[in-house]
Order: sequence, then structure tokens, then C-alpha cells
Amino acid sequence: MSKIEWTEKTWNPVTGCTRISPGCQHCYAERMAKRLQAMGQTQYQGTIDKNGRWSSQINFVESALGIPLKRKKPTMWFVNSMSDLFHADVKFDWLDAIWQVMFRTPQHTYQILTKRAHLLPDRVQAMVDAYGVLPNVWIGTSVESQQYANERIPYLIRTPAAVRFLSCEPLVGPVSFDLIDGMIYDGGMPVEWQRIATPPIHWVIVGGESGPGARPMHPDWARQIRDQCTSAGISFFFKQWGAWCQGCGPGPEGVHMSADGQVVRNFAKEHRTGVSHVNLSRVGKKSAGRLLDGREWNEMPGD
Repeated sequence: MSKIEWTEKTWNPVTGCTRISPGCQHCYAERMAKRLQAMGQTQYQGTIDKNGRWSSQINFVESALGIPLKRKKPTMWFVNSMSDLFHADVKFDWLDAIWQVMFRTPQHTYQILTKRAHLLPDRVQAMVDAYGVLPNVWIGTSVESQQYANERIPYLIRTPAAVRFLSCEPLVGPVSFDLIDGMIYDGGMPVEWQRIATPPIHWVIVGGESGPGARPMHPDWARQIRDQCTSAGISFFFKQWGAWCQGCGPGPEGVHMSADGQVVRNFAKEHRTGVSHVNLSRVGKKSAGRLLDGREWNEMPGD
């Protein structure tokens, strides 16, 4: 079973990846793959280079294909927690084999997350041409800052999927969804934008960074996304604060952070300029918890 709060189990028919954006800076999967490769697990061999970073090797783990087929109980699967299913080096026949399994197991729900949103429309359309839009397949993209919201969300919106979602984790900057507010790219085809009542994004996950070198997340960034989701009728899931927290007590490190993401060293001076900033302590993921303004946010698509 997975410890990821928004899923139940992970399924990794592909392993290996390469870094693509600032969200990859402290990749947990890279650290885990390094350990698994050192332990001799064959599916991870060659995926990590001599410097402990992702290599250029992507492995298709054919032996993992049948795992969901053996489980009759309806389960939510995070597909490729240890890779990116839409990496450029993932072959179309691999993708087709994975889609076949998802087609054959309608009792399960599959969550697919990518940072390579530019490859989504064409590749997913090829699968849709073969299998239709599967109601049990959710497709999302990672959005760690406004730059990547602007770059990736338009491709996701053009992707035919029963559920489209965003993972704003690790959230390393404020994000506005003005780009998608009330808009949809009709049918994934190049037509004019239209304003409609139903938003094209169905679910948004927000989380701060944890683990070695974790960067702090300003609380206002999470609140702003929550408020935008509430206003647009989009399900909102707050996964975690990460390693840093406001008002969680003293930790081994502390920072003053402005709402634009700058770590403020001279707090009193910056306060006089009117910059919005908070005191954050590094207390670890467990101590920081999951409460946003006093409650858990566990909304899912369809709630």
C-alpha cells in the first residue's frame, strides 16, 4: 500500500526518468531508485548513473504488467510513481500494453501524472483511438510554479480524459489559474476557447516539499489555490505542508519568507516595506501535518 495520501497503491510498469524542471530538484523517486539499484533489483538497473542521478535509461518492466489484473478489489493506482509514463523514451507499444491492462480492469482507478504535458494530447489521443476515453483513467500534470502552470496546463486541457488533475507539489511559488478559469479546449481539437460552466480541470492537489533539502512553501500559496478551486467548483486536496510549517513550534532551522518566495533575513526591515511574510520552522513532514486553516482538505473528483 502507498503512503501517498491521495492514492492507495502504486504500479510501476516503467522505471527510470530524467530531470526536467525545478520540481525535480529533490526527486524522491531518484533517491529510492538509487537504493533499489544498489540492492540489485533488476527493474532499476541502469536507471541511476555513477553520480547518483537519473541516467538516460528507461526500462519497461513487463513482469509488472499483470499486477492490477490479479487484484479484484477496486483500487486506486498511482501509475509510475518511479518514472514518467509520458517520458519521450517510453515506446508506444509499452504505452499500449499499459492501456490494455487499464481497459481490462474497469474496477480500478488509475492516476497518471506527468511533467511532460506537451506529449499528452497526441499520445493520449492515440490510446483513445484504440480504447476510447476510459472512465477509470485520470490524467494530470505537475505544476510547481506559475511558469509551469502556463506551459503545461494548456496541453492537459487539450487531452481527452475522464478526469484531468494538477499536482502542485512541490509548490515552490504562487500559482494563479486565471489561464483555465471557466475555460475548456473543446474535445482536444484546435477550436476556439469557450466559456462554459464546467471547468476543464477536475482536481487539484497541493503539497509542500519534504525530505533532504526541502524548500519551504508559503502558506498563502496553498490558500490561494484552495480559494480558486472553491470558487471554480474544482475538488481540492491538501496533501501536506512538507518539511516546513508556520506555528508548529521550534525546529532545527527557521526562516522568514515573503509571499513572492524570497527568504527574508532582515525581518524587521522587510516588514516596514509591506512585504507579506511569515515565520517558518523546519519540523519535518510528520510534525507539520496536513491541516490547512484548521482542517483537512480531502476532496476528490465527483465529491
